[in-house]
Amino acid sequence: MIQVLEKGVADKIAAGEVVDRPLSIVKELVENSIDAGATSITVEIKKGGKSYIRVTDNGCGIPADQVETAFLRHATSKISQAADLEHIETLGFRGEALASVSAVSRTEIITKTADAKTGTRMAIEGSQIVEKEVTGCPEGTTIVVRDLFYNTPARKKFMRSDAAESGSVIEFVSHITLAYARIRIRMINNGSMLFSTPGNGKLYSNILTVFSRDIGDQLIPVGDEVEELKLEGYISSPGQSRPTRRHQIFFVNGRVVDSKVIQKGVSNAYADKLFEGRFPIAILFLRFPSDRLDVNIHPNKREVRFHDEGFVVEWIQRALREALLSKESIPAVKQEDLFRKPETIVPLDTRKPKVRDQEKQVNVKQLLSTLRKEEEPYKTSASQVKEETRLYQTAAPLSPDAQKLDESSIERSQVQTPATPPPFDFEELTITGTIFDTYITAIDGDSFYLIDQHAAHERIFFEKLMAQYRNQETHSQPIMFPIMLNVSHSADQNAEDWLTALSHMGFCAEPFGPRTYAVKSISMFMGLEEARCFLKDFADSLGDGKLLDNLPLIEKITMRSCKSAVKAHDHLRDSEIRQLIQDLRQCENPFSCPHGRPTFIKMTQYEIEKMFKRV
Repeated sequence: MIQVLEKGVADKIAAGEVVDRPLSIVKELVENSIDAGATSITVEIKKGGKSYIRVTDNGCGIPADQVETAFLRHATSKISQAADLEHIETLGFRGEALASVSAVSRTEIITKTADAKTGTRMAIEGSQIVEKEVTGCPEGTTIVVRDLFYNTPARKKFMRSDAAESGSVIEFVSHITLAYARIRIRMINNGSMLFSTPGNGKLYSNILTVFSRDIGDQLIPVGDEVEELKLEGYISSPGQSRPTRRHQIFFVNGRVVDSKVIQKGVSNAYADKLFEGRFPIAILFLRFPSDRLDVNIHPNKREVRFHDEGFVVEWIQRALREALLSKESIPAVKQEDLFRKPETIVPLDTRKPKVRDQEKQVNVKQLLSTLRKEEEPYKTSASQVKEETRLYQTAAPLSPDAQKLDESSIERSQVQTPATPPPFDFEELTITGTIFDTYITAIDGDSFYLIDQHAAHERIFFEKLMAQYRNQETHSQPIMFPIMLNVSHSADQNAEDWLTALSHMGFCAEPFGPRTYAVKSISMFMGLEEARCFLKDFADSLGDGKLLDNLPLIEKITMRSCKSAVKAHDHLRDSEIRQLIQDLRQCENPFSCPHGRPTFIKMTQYEIEKMFKRV
């Protein structure tokens, strides 16, 4: 028999799409606060958010006659018709968050608008209003969520440990601080202040709250605009890579997103700069016209779909590569790196200052990695909620005009726009010699450089070969005595494929006998011994029998075959050194070899003088 489900059952089912853990609730409530024009937001959780979540803001508030409506499913002030879905400018728009939260918890709201003399307090349990009254409170909204999933035990038992749930919430809030540097955001866990951002619009100071200063000092700014599209942010040099993508944070129109498209653009930019299994730090902010992407993919709104994904990948790749050509991308050696003392592990201080004692900024990433089981929460009465709401809402109330900030003014005040630094100027480089017949020494106005001659020549070698392959240029030179090339049985079966690849690189090879080929001409820029070594390694790389039917595979095999470059301890004449630097200057990526090792490292004059106690 087909029947219509009761409202309570339907609400619980629908809530499962929006609320699956404490993080979901914090995300929805914080986004509502941002949409309400708040300049101050406080997030508090206990026991990972399972027993208690509170989000307090000084936004525009909800009129008394609309508070009940706000908790109805699909009730929203963000859109009014289907056409609005093509021009979404807010973080929330589906009208499901408050209804879903109240369906699976005990929820309380205290809210007041600027023009109202009093506020409204309402309590809801399992979608049912149990209490509503007039109350005194500051302008803005406080929402308290208790006993999450108290009425859906099947969902409750699948929640993770308190530490894991609180870690997810803290990480999300710390990410939001990056996107909204104009908003003062505070994070409280079990009654202890974890961090508080100044809300002064300075993105970099917020980055130092999330990451350590050691990382922040070496980030490279990125900035690029194409038509109506805008890209801003910070990336790491190849020398600051990480073993996971955890430090890659992406925002689209102020929304934290998971995007394979953006991730691909970042990966492509670092493709030949990092070892396999290493990932760069990337904090990127993308601004798109609302009609060029779709955010209505999933109720959690973490996914976005771009109308032209290929263009987005290429755009991000190009912008990041330009930043990686700057002087800032060269790995820097500091005094503490040379004379580093053994690190001592200091246990996390569990006696953190209470909220009203002091506010403290911490390294959030370090906190998350050392987070332990939280303390037992203290009980809070309804009167305490109202009193502490007054304490947390320290920012001055917004005027009606401020509540209606237009999108452009918000965007301008969010961050201090980072700009991509200029490319490294090889003209300023002065060669001073070599050490150990391995490293070329050079200086410019304020830095000293060591250049690995083998890594540099590998890069030159690789790019010249790949340029000939891509452009199918056959700049070759005949040789008097052919080089005999022996290959495996599997490579012999696919000879036509790899012979074509070699031909595009300037090598002319013909069958000479069983699994043997005679190379009668070699690439124009190679010496005979270089060509001999390259061909031997190239043949060894063909042993797995793979068809050379795509450029990435050709690049990988060529990369492995660059061992014939100038070696460490090979003595180079001054003219050879100058030519090497000149050739390196022409490379697309002069700062790392094809395998991801750096070609340059630098020490600033300041760091050198620090070691000599001159500063």
